[in-house]
Amino acid sequence: MTPDVTAFFDKATNTISFVVKDPEGASCAIIDSVLDFDYSSGRTDTKSADEIIAHVMANKLKVEWILESHVHADHLSAAPYLQEKIGGKIGIGKNITIVQDTFGKVFNEGTEFQRDGSQFDKLFEEGDSFMIGQLRGDVLHTPGHTPACMTYVIGNSAFVGDTLFMPDFGTARCDFPGGSSETLYQSIQKILALPNETRIFVGHDYKAPGREEYAWETTVGEQKANNVHVGDGADKDSFVQMRDSRDASLAMPKLIIPSLQVNMRAGQMPEPDEDGDVFLKVPVNKL
Repeated sequence: MTPDVTAFFDKATNTISFVVKDPEGASCAIIDSVLDFDYSSGRTDTKSADEIIAHVMANKLKVEWILESHVHADHLSAAPYLQEKIGGKIGIGKNITIVQDTFGKVFNEGTEFQRDGSQFDKLFEEGDSFMIGQLRGDVLHTPGHTPACMTYVIGNSAFVGDTLFMPDFGTARCDFPGGSSETLYQSIQKILALPNETRIFVGHDYKAPGREEYAWETTVGEQKANNVHVGDGADKDSFVQMRDSRDASLAMPKLIIPSLQVNMRAGQMPEPDEDGDVFLKVPVNKL
């Protein structure tokens, strides 16, 4: 089946969120939503999420799932806000527990922060499947960028999160705690083993030099032939050398500190203090 896919591009973080609809009904899933956050003021806003809600309401859709491809380091998730407004179960990969343990230590979280993934409604494993109405989704575990990265293969379309970008931009960084360029290469081969005509939807686009428009849809065949990092049969050793060298030159994403603290909690803020105020921590020399 070919799902109906509607994309929402957030220019502030170069993130693409997707509403994926059963073509024969009203059921849908939302993938990688964005909660707007102004770091300088510490203020959140729901403009991006409200655009998705408006689309769902206008088309009388039924939200079955709110899916996260991984714990994002460059934007905050709007999953709990969307769930409150329009329903759906929040899902992520089972290895979220590894991410929670890793960053629970980085942010010096106390014992009240659960590291068992219980903040999410569903923890997916390799080989799991789920339904969006009559539309079937299958789950691939595709770590490397983070330990919990998942690719959701829904009908004839694969939603790869940050694992792959558009062919002219390449692949995801692997230098966050728990990342691995060798593991990413193996995960990408798993995606490239899908049929050539499989549509690929990427989670970010940074408009590679020479390209005038943002883009987020490609195919397995196009990635195999043209991806600047892994296309044309690039071998693992060359990829690892390139990826590790490139990652060493990259700055941390500007929203990594708030994003990780919120997203490892399924989009929830840390518990408020006795006055009802919420605070985020800034670890020094930890990232």
